[in-house]
Parts: sequence; C-alpha cells; structure tokens
Amino acid sequence: MKSIYDVMQYLKRFGTFIYTTDRQADLILMEDEIRVLYKSQMMDTSDYQMAILILRKEMARLKDSQ
Repeated sequence: MKSIYDVMQYLKRFGTFIYTTDRQADLILMEDEIRVLYKSQMMDTSDYQMAILILRKEMARLKDSQ
C-alpha cells in the first residue's frame, strides 16, 4: 500500500465502501475498519502498519492545511 486509494481498494476487498463527502470523517472510518480487520486477524501486521501510517499522514496533512 502506498496511498489512500490503495487503502480504499484494500477495504473494498472486504466489502467496505467509505465515502461521506467529509474527507476527515472518511479517514477516521477507514482507520476504524482497518483496526477491525486486524483484530479479526484478516490482515497481516505489515499491511496494518502501512495502512495506519498512510491514514495518519493524510489526517496530519489535512489538519495542517486548515
């Protein structure tokens, strides 16, 4: 995974589609879903870490631009 798009595509593999027109809310929901998948042992540690890192970087970028 290298981008938010990759994280979204990963979530789609599990039937999770997130789009609320609020970018920050989307990122929070994606992070929650990634956590659920990881706790359910449906994703490995490296994918989990990369997805969380990508989402948090994007959240920080959004906060800086506001």
